[in-house]
Amino acid sequence: MERGKRRLRRKVLYQQKMKKAAHLLLFRQHRKAGMWGWELRRIIGAEYPKVIDLLNEYLSKLDLKVNVIPSEESEEARSNLDKARFFVTIKSELTPAEAKMCGWRIDDLAALGIVVAYIISRQGKASRSEVEKILKSKLPEWKVSGNINRYINLGYISEDEHGNLYLDWRAKVEIDQKSLVNLLLSA
Repeated sequence: MERGKRRLRRKVLYQQKMKKAAHLLLFRQHRKAGMWGWELRRIIGAEYPKVIDLLNEYLSKLDLKVNVIPSEESEEARSNLDKARFFVTIKSELTPAEAKMCGWRIDDLAALGIVVAYIISRQGKASRSEVEKILKSKLPEWKVSGNINRYINLGYISEDEHGNLYLDWRAKVEIDQKSLVNLLLSA
């Protein structure tokens, strides 16, 4: 009897922690979406990886998933969840109507696709001036700089001090790069 009560209390505790984790991950707290692992550890407790796994199972039914982005590409950083970033994305692809409801115009999405594809085709690095030149041939000139700055602010691309653009954390997680390249090659 006592064992059943403990199991029930533990289940309720994990449900409460899962609810708290969902609140933290679904509602933007910082400039970037999601939370760092150390923040989750501080708020939820040391068992936050287990709570995140349970939350991921639950969100899977809603066509969502929790992504984990290591702070660096090294093997040591991948195993250290405290230094990783956790955030929720959609598992399947968005339809154009769904993308529009998320605040994206179709031409902005197309421009993002062009930027990402061009950076991929340049082995992960392209100069901003080259990207702007390509976008100016497809979009009104006044939109080009604003779009690139928006993609930088949203975390899809990053820019170094020399004016080179790179794929950033969000592009690596939200964009299926292999499918994008295959679509472009098949067109």
